[in-house]
This record gives sequence, C-alpha cells and structure tokens, in this order.
Amino acid sequence: MEGGAAASTPAALPYYVAFSQLLGLTLVAMTGAWLGLYRGGIAWESDLQFNAHPLCMVIGLVFLQGDALLVYRVFRNEAKRTTKVLHGLLHVFALVIALVGLVAVFDYHRKKGYTDLYSLHSWCGILVFVLYFVQWLVGFGFFLFPGAPFSLRSRYRPQHIFFGATIFLLSVGTALLGLKEALLFNLGDKYSTFEPEGVLANVLGLLLACFSGVVLYILTRADWKRPSQAEEQALSMDFKTLTEGDSPGSQ
Repeated sequence: MEGGAAASTPAALPYYVAFSQLLGLTLVAMTGAWLGLYRGGIAWESDLQFNAHPLCMVIGLVFLQGDALLVYRVFRNEAKRTTKVLHGLLHVFALVIALVGLVAVFDYHRKKGYTDLYSLHSWCGILVFVLYFVQWLVGFGFFLFPGAPFSLRSRYRPQHIFFGATIFLLSVGTALLGLKEALLFNLGDKYSTFEPEGVLANVLGLLLACFSGVVLYILTRADWKRPSQAEEQALSMDFKTLTEGDSPGSQ
C-alpha cells in the first residue's frame, strides 16, 4: 500500500488462492498429459501442430488470465502502480500465448485444407480473443498510460471489472466447447463407452469449471477486495496521526 499502513490479509484468502493455483497447475499439467498420452504430443512442423492450440489456450486464456484477475487480491499491500504493471504484464503474456495457439490452429487447417471458423467453438474463440485484446487496450489506456483523468478511471473501473470477469467465463466456456468437440471428433461413438481418454478429458473439464469457480469466488468476496483508494487515504491519515501525533510540533 502506498504511503499508509498495511491492510490485514483475510485469514482464509491465502488458502483459497493456494487452492486456485493448485487447481490451475493441475489443469495445465493434465492438459499436457492428455495431449501426450492420447494425441502424440506437440510438434510445430508436423500433424501434431494442432495440439499446441488447446495447450496454449488453457495456459493463456484460462490459467494466466485467472491469475491476472487475482493480482489485486494477492498483492493487497504492494504499491498500486506495481500491482497494475503486474496485472497488465500477466494479461500480455496470456495474449501472446493465446496468439500462438490461434496461429497453430489456423496454420494447421491451412496445411490440411480444413475449413476455418464454422463451429460454435471457433466463433466463441475469436470473440473471446478480440474482446480480451480490446479489454487490454482500453485498460492500458485508462489505468497504465499516464494522463488519464482520475474521474474517468473511476467511472470506467466497474465496467473494466465486469468485462474482465465476463471474458474469463467466456474463455472457460469456449475451452469446454473445444474439449467436447475434440472428443466427439476423435472418439465418436466410443466416447459413450467410457474410453480412458474420454474419462480423462471429462476430469479435465471438471478442473476447468472448478478453477474458474474458485477464481470467481475470490473475486466476488467483497471483504477480500483490496482496500479502495478512499480507504487507503484514511489509513494513511491514521498512520500519519499515530506517528506524528505525539511529536513536539503537534502539541
């Protein structure tokens, strides 16, 4: 916190954050295991190029995006400017990794002569990526780029928070659509026979849902929010009173 006393961290918050990271890392690891065990792994210059798409999207638009949303809950007492930069950088990493995933699938389709953008999953995916990119640009202009008026930031902040959570949910929903689409394409009728790959992918889908649920729970707990600027200013005044109130000049 800038210029004030540190706000106390809610007792349960670190445990929920740790649980979210355990779920997120397990999600990424299980996605890699699924692709390695049942899809042959990942290689850019081969038929395995497509497999870079689901892995990049899970890492970028699910795990890293979720972590970026949690920055203001985790770093409650750090300098606001530092927290903003970390929040923005995590979103940049997520965008870059997601872009690699998009290039992988479009390039794979081009090489194979497959049709692009015909499924609901692909439409949702493009929508999510465009919204995410626009959200980052607008957020950069309002909160990181110098010179944005404070009143304008205050008016836009609720919209920024709402669209951030909405895009995260859309990302998870799109990932679930893509997972189901991949299972139907590759397993077909065998999906209903409890093939090991289908069971693993179903668990992966549950992990996606659980990770997003924990992240959103942390975000929506009002008492876990980083203190508002007004609260920070009040804490700074209290701190100043405590440290200077008994000085000779204050008598």
